[in-house]
Amino acid sequence: MLTLNNVEVVYDRTILVLRGVSFEVPQGQIVALLGSNGAGKSTTLKTISGILHPERGAVTAGTVELDGVRIDHREPADIVKRGIAQVMEGRRTFQLLTTEENLVAGAHTRRNKAQVLRDIELVYEYFPRLAERKRVKAGYLSGGEQQMLAIGRGLMSRPKVMLLDEPSLGLAPLLVEEIFNIIQRLNQDEGVTVLLVEQNAVMALSIATYGYIMENGRIVLDGAAATLQGNADIKEFYLGLSEAGARKSYRQVKHYRRRKRWLS
Repeated sequence: MLTLNNVEVVYDRTILVLRGVSFEVPQGQIVALLGSNGAGKSTTLKTISGILHPERGAVTAGTVELDGVRIDHREPADIVKRGIAQVMEGRRTFQLLTTEENLVAGAHTRRNKAQVLRDIELVYEYFPRLAERKRVKAGYLSGGEQQMLAIGRGLMSRPKVMLLDEPSLGLAPLLVEEIFNIIQRLNQDEGVTVLLVEQNAVMALSIATYGYIMENGRIVLDGAAATLQGNADIKEFYLGLSEAGARKSYRQVKHYRRRKRWLS
């Protein structure tokens, strides 16, 4: 369904951020894109959704295709209409609008009001707390409720593919589990294909079917989620476990020395 072919992205006509990124997101699957801070994960999502320009970024090589049709260099609104919705890192809700007004804003590319109203009720089925808080301004919602709202707003465009950028960021463990369960339900029940960017590799690989590891703007490793979970490098560098199974400190994991074969 979604394919990136040797994509290069440059910021300010100077800084090469993505260096020939290629991967596929098959229809109906959850694919995880993992990597450390600064690896290029968020830039990859912005490349797909077409929102590089405000940050002075540009695709300088390669292609992005949805169902075999190129979408790179198209306007963001057109990409949304074609079936891609991005849930940004940090929620980015409209703080002065109510919960329900945020959901209506997510349907700005649609014209059938009756369908929009039905989809709002569908969002409330998945996120009952949003129904309870539908008249409350988004700025007064908790972090978990705002994340639910951001995902619900993304659903309002009726996407084929949803791009999720760090949905677990800043949330308590129980809320993280709840959010990931809902992501899995949306994939299974509604058929929404998901490209999931996460630093919580444990949770991401637990619901994904396939995963890619990104370092320094390149894909350095990929495989079935179950295979990656059992990979010694992944355990050490992303799950914080040594080969002996002992958990490492955050500082040790953060400052690891990558094995040469990763970049070979």
